[in-house]
Amino acid sequence: MLPEAFLNRMQQMLGEEYEDFLSALTQERYQALRLNGRKAAVQDLGFAHLRKVPWAKDGYYYESQDRPGRHPYHEAGLYYIQEPSAMVVAELLDVKPGERILDLCAAPGGKSTQIAADLKGTGLLLCNEIHPARAKILSENIERMGICNAMVMNETPGRLAEFFPEYFDKILVDAPCSGEGMFRKNQAACEEWSPENVEACAARQDEILDCAAAMLRPGGRLVYSTCTFAPQENEGSIERFAGRNDDFHILPIDKESLGLTDCDGVPEWGGGLPELAFTLRLWPHRVNGEGHFAAVLQKAGSVPSGYRSRSVNGAVKGIPKKELREFEEFCADSLILPEGDFLREIGAALGMGEETVFVRFGDNLYIVPADMPDPKGLKVLRTGLHLGGLKKNRFEPSHAFALAIAPKNVRRRRNLGADDPLIAAYLNGQTFAAEGEKGWYLICVDGFALGWGKLAGGVMKNHYPRGLRIPY
Repeated sequence: MLPEAFLNRMQQMLGEEYEDFLSALTQERYQALRLNGRKAAVQDLGFAHLRKVPWAKDGYYYESQDRPGRHPYHEAGLYYIQEPSAMVVAELLDVKPGERILDLCAAPGGKSTQIAADLKGTGLLLCNEIHPARAKILSENIERMGICNAMVMNETPGRLAEFFPEYFDKILVDAPCSGEGMFRKNQAACEEWSPENVEACAARQDEILDCAAAMLRPGGRLVYSTCTFAPQENEGSIERFAGRNDDFHILPIDKESLGLTDCDGVPEWGGGLPELAFTLRLWPHRVNGEGHFAAVLQKAGSVPSGYRSRSVNGAVKGIPKKELREFEEFCADSLILPEGDFLREIGAALGMGEETVFVRFGDNLYIVPADMPDPKGLKVLRTGLHLGGLKKNRFEPSHAFALAIAPKNVRRRRNLGADDPLIAAYLNGQTFAAEGEKGWYLICVDGFALGWGKLAGGVMKNHYPRGLRIPY
């Protein structure tokens, strides 16, 4: 049951299209996944019903019988299940390798993991989520997709703005909104809707956008998006922002290349600013996806080539090599790396390049990009790649390390087919009988890493994290 006030407003907005809009909301919603190109190609998945999402280079529609969420490939991070319309937003950010990117309202992580794929292991991605429980889910998805160059934070936008003045090359604000575009997908969004909540969301969006503006470097790009139809939160938010920030202008979106030629924003819904037609509105009766809005803005000015701003804390400081003895011994025993300094080669093997440093928080060891900002004073859930724990006289690798390292770089592997009962047993946390050299093994499904096991006495001890175990 859709709210009457919502229906009345939509009828005024859409006129002759209103009945088509209502009809679309009664149809089965479209489902899609986005391939993790750093791990697999689409032909590796073997799903029978994949069709390309036209506006996302790695996006594919699937049908319910494919059940990708219940497949071991999902746990191996080969893809991210994502609403198809939502995939367009990160494409608009136009991410280039080596850039510093902020995803300010990032949970559950679909757009963050899409940005990370475009960074190709380089640069920095800071993913933030203000709600602690959602930030934890965000961190788990960053881990599952094997991302090494990200920080996950649980902060307010205002707090981040204090630490990162004009720091980022590009910023995504996928703003918290009234969720009208998700009514077909999420009944709870429908039940929580009210005109008052729309107004409250619009006010909150104004605050978040102003914080984002302060963190963007001159000449940088800001993409704003919502999953609502409400003019106050879409064209209205952009016009209010433009009125407060005359150093920003709205960029045209190449809608033809995205296959979205009938999806212009409506200037009259924002107060009449002509450039609002440059923004993007996805409608469920016009595209195969849910409702979405997006705008691309650019900050005036420029920075010199190679310019890198500093955070308030500066860059994180690495630990000396003498503190890495246990990790070096693990690498010598369990990994296959090119000849040379293992401290440099491990970063290259992880796709991060050689400019990395190691940092330690308690007994936990991380590898991070060399210029990753020092997180002191901020609430941080994840910094770079968690390699594992430094125990007394030994190193124990983390699950994140298993999902990030290429299987070819691990000396001992146990490969199982997706339909092998041992895969279900492993994901459920069970041990199993195995023969071979004792030591750490990378457990793989069809050649793709799932996690660690440790073989001793003919038994493969299970190191799949308890919190992730699945009753297949």
